[in-house]
Amino acid sequence: MSAPDEDWSPLARFALYYAPPRESAWWRAGSAWLGRDAESGETLLQPDIDGIGTPLHTLTQSPRRYGWHATLVPPFRLAADVTPAALFAAAQAWALERTAFEAQVEAATLGRFVALRPADEASDAALRDLAANALRTLGSLRATQTASEIAKRLDAPLTPRQREYVTEWGYPYVFDEFRFHMTLSDSLADPNLCTQLVAGWNARMHDAGALPVAGAALYVEPEPGAPFVLWRRLPFARAHA
Repeated sequence: MSAPDEDWSPLARFALYYAPPRESAWWRAGSAWLGRDAESGETLLQPDIDGIGTPLHTLTQSPRRYGWHATLVPPFRLAADVTPAALFAAAQAWALERTAFEAQVEAATLGRFVALRPADEASDAALRDLAANALRTLGSLRATQTASEIAKRLDAPLTPRQREYVTEWGYPYVFDEFRFHMTLSDSLADPNLCTQLVAGWNARMHDAGALPVAGAALYVEPEPGAPFVLWRRLPFARAHA
């Protein structure tokens, strides 16, 4: 569970993530896959995946720290005059103007990672629009990045557009560069292992139906390097048409 607001370090980072509804099969399956419930803080027993000889625990260390989610607004420190309560109020107001929808998704490879990805163009477009709207709404609440933070981001093989986004928004993969994904593995060098993990997830979720995009959530990294925790859920007020 997250610490009380007043106990968070000034270095705490906040993020607006998509998280499946707590009661859904999507939340239960993703949290179990990663071995941690980011909302309750509970450590979970991870499933055995047919065909792989490596425990899932050793293949999911990075996504386990971040918790089961998809990034809408990437992690940021709050501006000096912004409190967590003000962030919550702004995020909640944003959510109350959103309409719930469903997205078709499936596990796939994304570079050297395995992740849940949109399965059709309509779902991809709807999720991209959601993230862009959230970033434009909450972007002014972010602290200005330090020169070292910007330099670290730019010390990567980025396109000119992505470098512009780092300077303006603190992250290269936003707007037209955004790729909705819910990470299911660490970076893996073995493509066959990625293929087995993709098959394992898709087999487990074959009958789960569409992904319900009925809300977002504020996650917090209480201090640098700490596990991210789901702090507040933000249900969308408008029902799916």
